[in-house]
Amino acid sequence: MGAGHDARTGRGPSVVARRALRTTLAACVSFFVCLYALDRPVAATYALFGVVSMAALSHIPGTGRQRVAVLIRTTPVAWVLVTIGTYLAVRTWTAVAGMLLIGFALAFVAVAGPRAAGAAPGLQLLYILPCFPPYAPDTLGERLAGATFGLLLLVLAEAFVLPEEPGPTYRRLASGAAGTAARCAAELGRAPYTLSAASTEAALASGESLRPFRVDEADRPAGPGLRDRALTHAGLAARTLLGRMVNLPPPPRPPGPLPMELESEVLTAVGRAVGESAALLDGTADSTEAAGVLRKVREEAASAAAREPPTTAARGRRRAALLEVADAAVALVTAAELAVRGRRAQVPCDVDAGRFWYAGRLAPGLWWHRVAGHAGPRSVHFQNAVRISLALAAARTIAGVDSLPHGFWAMLAVLSLTRTTAAQTRATVRVAITGTLLGALVTGILLALIGGHTVVYAIALPFVMLTAFRVGPVRGVGWAQGMFTLVVAFVFAQLAPVTWQLAEVRILDVVIGSLIGVVFGVLAWPRGAERELHRAVALLLTREAETVERTTGAVVEGGPGRTPDDEPLLHALTMAETAFAQHQSEPRTHEGPRPDWQAAMMTGHHVLWGSRRLLVRGGPAVGPENGARLDGRATGLATRMRREAQRAGRAPGDPEPEGALPPLGADADGPPGLSSPRFFSALAWLDSLAVDVARVTASGHPFGPARPKSPSAPGKPSAPGEPSAPA
Repeated sequence: MGAGHDARTGRGPSVVARRALRTTLAACVSFFVCLYALDRPVAATYALFGVVSMAALSHIPGTGRQRVAVLIRTTPVAWVLVTIGTYLAVRTWTAVAGMLLIGFALAFVAVAGPRAAGAAPGLQLLYILPCFPPYAPDTLGERLAGATFGLLLLVLAEAFVLPEEPGPTYRRLASGAAGTAARCAAELGRAPYTLSAASTEAALASGESLRPFRVDEADRPAGPGLRDRALTHAGLAARTLLGRMVNLPPPPRPPGPLPMELESEVLTAVGRAVGESAALLDGTADSTEAAGVLRKVREEAASAAAREPPTTAARGRRRAALLEVADAAVALVTAAELAVRGRRAQVPCDVDAGRFWYAGRLAPGLWWHRVAGHAGPRSVHFQNAVRISLALAAARTIAGVDSLPHGFWAMLAVLSLTRTTAAQTRATVRVAITGTLLGALVTGILLALIGGHTVVYAIALPFVMLTAFRVGPVRGVGWAQGMFTLVVAFVFAQLAPVTWQLAEVRILDVVIGSLIGVVFGVLAWPRGAERELHRAVALLLTREAETVERTTGAVVEGGPGRTPDDEPLLHALTMAETAFAQHQSEPRTHEGPRPDWQAAMMTGHHVLWGSRRLLVRGGPAVGPENGARLDGRATGLATRMRREAQRAGRAPGDPEPEGALPPLGADADGPPGLSSPRFFSALAWLDSLAVDVARVTASGHPFGPARPKSPSAPGKPSAPGEPSAPA
């Protein structure tokens, strides 16, 4: 990695230098105090590795103060892990069983979002450390005291030493988007009843700012809790509302599709409600009185539309689009109140329960919903947890059976070098072993020259550690492994007499750990998220097609409103977004144009929201002529979605799906006859999905197999991207 990295990602040179200084300060001070001032070598070891585990091995995103919050919450977990590891270490089989179970649990906690995923490797190391000799349960108190002291100094360093400036939070960005929507609503309520070019640009930019990859990982609302889910929902609703406003058709004249007074009343209510939501999200107000007015006005507009069927398709479309604006605004204000007030928020019963199913649920139930959704072999979180837990258990078995000296280094190599793809693991291992060999060579020479002069090691340790934590994240894994070899040698040289053979042991452990990582990388889902992404998107497109057909059929037949059964589509969307998020962090393995994964996922969101809106409200049948129009449009869309699902799910070398594709549907600009407002709402929904499907298929065969790269071609990282919603 070069020196030009964005500081927002937490890996720019200045950010890395600050973190290296804080880590070195906390680790060295805690180590020296415990070893030289208190003469407690066990406590000194745990103090130093407690800091290294949570500051260097972990990748907790955010500013120092945000990391402090994570460290405080995880400290009790660290106590439990050190305690369990101490007592299970006395027998190899108990240590291996514990490694298998705890290793899986700590890796699987990534389902809780980036902050939990970032802390997991460090917690793994805190369990690994007491799993090796000396097996001394009587020193548990000293181990816990040392780890606690080190973590305490790390918390103080993160909070007060060279703190970073926080970036914009997702909540503030959602507030800004809601404020932009309020201004757009005010402009749409005035002649000429359309947005100016400047307002359109501002609306699009505000919606783009809510895309997850534009927000630091620490500020993404990706957790399973109620507030995080609601804030994610608020961001999606804000993006939907802004999009509906930008694409709102101009009112046909004379007369308008609704009485102009009522249309103006709808837009005024939307503007006031989302303006209050903006202030609520920003923390400058605590009132949402306009939300109730908006819901009432929306119902009045829907009733008025039902009483006065339009005489032209243009008028019907304007009316349907205006009601969609009101629905998106209701979703935004409801989600914003849930995000700020949590379970204290009042969600009216007239709002579709399926959209806000999480409102009022307790945290354990929401956690279980998230965990259960990923508890299967099709989840990349599950795959990663199985892979790393099996590799760690194998390393612990080898270390216990063969009495591998300093065996925890082998497990540390497994933990730090294993990647989500076999190819990436092999490439990382080659560089890591090279760096370790060079670092061990330098270490052996220095140990032979310095000998038993402990003072020299103590003086040099802070400088070596600062260099390691400063250079490693910037120059790559080879430099990190080589410099860390020096660090551990200088640490152990102060704990007990050492010779140049310590470097030899370090090489042996890293090689063994690396080979274990490669083996399990090959055996367990070697292609990482790539193949899983193909499967997930194929299933998502199939579910989208089924939902389009089922929803259109319900609109054509008419009937009372009902809660849709959209759990299969929602689960498929979650699996696809999770796989896509991991796929973005993996190197590209093929040349040529990449599939437009995000177009398929954005289509999933549009299918989900539109289906809910149409099914919950119900309505009369649309009539034979209009029913045939909707059926034709839905059939064309569903067929194209299934064709893309076949392309996404096929293996390389499989033939292209055959057969002509039906048209997406005839234009419906003719006289609509007497029809319910649901016809125009469904027509607008299918029209927008036709645009989405055209985007998915725009590159010809976006899910076809690409030409493999030549063996000599270097790996090229994928371009930045993100799931369409925080996972």
